[in-house]
Amino acid sequence: MMSKLIEEEMEEIRKKIAEEFPDDPALQQVHIARKIIAREAELQGLSFLKYVKTVGKHVNIAKKS
Repeated sequence: MMSKLIEEEMEEIRKKIAEEFPDDPALQQVHIARKIIAREAELQGLSFLKYVKTVGKHVNIAKKS
């Protein structure tokens, strides 16, 4: 699945998270990923969990092909 977020949205997420966790790049990466996934779920009208399950099904199908 291709991200539906525009680069500006992703950059805003990165900036906010960097401010929240200025001295922990690993924690920043985890939170950035979660925020991006949550936003993509929102754009598709899905809950976070439903979106992750849907993406997981696509990955499993691709592996079997």
